[in-house]
Amino acid sequence: MPEGVLRAVELALPMVPEMEIEASRTATAIAEWIGMSPDRIDEVRMAVVEACINALEHSHASDREVYVTFQVLGEEGDPEKLRIMVRDTGIGFSPDVVEEPTIEDKIKARRKRGWGLKIIRGLMDEVEILSGADGTTVVMSKMR
Repeated sequence: MPEGVLRAVELALPMVPEMEIEASRTATAIAEWIGMSPDRIDEVRMAVVEACINALEHSHASDREVYVTFQVLGEEGDPEKLRIMVRDTGIGFSPDVVEEPTIEDKIKARRKRGWGLKIIRGLMDEVEILSGADGTTVVMSKMR
């Protein structure tokens, strides 16, 4: 395991409806294990669901799987952070050109979809999006 990683769990989930539920169950179990508060666990769970749904709906991956890696970071006996990577092998996209929705868009009913990345960024402490021709990985972290 990489330095600083206390525990790791990897899932390969088929791209089928509700596959995000299994990822959220795993996120919940790990977050509880490291002692996160219930509110923070809910935030992690929602972010994982959003990231998995984005992979399902937007990746156009040929292998039809989403790979989710959970890493507990810290020092032995003192887990500090949960890092989650949601990866697909789809077509990729340029995160810089994604138009971020606003409340005004929602009020005017101009934009009902496209809130996933904004929600993820609001729920997690750190978010990085790595995307290219071989797929997209959403790397998100939450302190305990």
